[in-house]
Amino acid sequence: MCGRYAVSIPQDTMAELFEALPDNDLPETPNYNICPTMPVHTVRSEGGVRRLSAMRWGFLPHWYKSPGDGPLLFNARAESLAEKPAFREACRKRRCLIPVSGFYEWTTDAEGTRLPWYIRPAGDGALAFAGVWQDWQRGGETIRSCAIVTTAAAGSMREIHHRVPVLLGAQDWPLWLGERGHGAAVLMRAAPEGALRCHRVGPEVNASRASGAQLVAPL
Repeated sequence: MCGRYAVSIPQDTMAELFEALPDNDLPETPNYNICPTMPVHTVRSEGGVRRLSAMRWGFLPHWYKSPGDGPLLFNARAESLAEKPAFREACRKRRCLIPVSGFYEWTTDAEGTRLPWYIRPAGDGALAFAGVWQDWQRGGETIRSCAIVTTAAAGSMREIHHRVPVLLGAQDWPLWLGERGHGAAVLMRAAPEGALRCHRVGPEVNASRASGAQLVAPL
């Protein structure tokens, strides 16, 4: 799973990187402690034009009577994405990219203490999570929400967690966004060995309200 991540990319750089037109209500950056239900940066394609916009992290199925009516769906499993009622239509019609600088996972030591790790690209640059999105509407209110697609971890990443976000390189963005026809399912795989680096970080990030660049500093 992925329940916390960081974005330190300036918004103008993000728009240039993804060749997307930015909306005016984007979340502020940097943010080193992004949690579910927060507004997050996303890239979607409409008529071949990419839009950089904000969405609620936490997918809202159409049948939810309120945003808190059911489980908080901030991740979507790649293995069941096309069949699960909450996600199957979005999987076909509404896929997006979620720009990130890195993400957090936790291991547990012999005493049961949760130990946070920060995971980032092995090289310079940003990451793009595969995502799905949709609009939820009730009583005149519309909330655009999204979820991060995850898959089984591979290689050394399995030592930290058994699930990882699906990471997409720039060459795969057109296919995932539906700009290059069908067949995006082939992209839902773990990143190759060596694509990511990880290091232990301090326990401050265990608190959802913690903030600041020190959260990603190596111990």
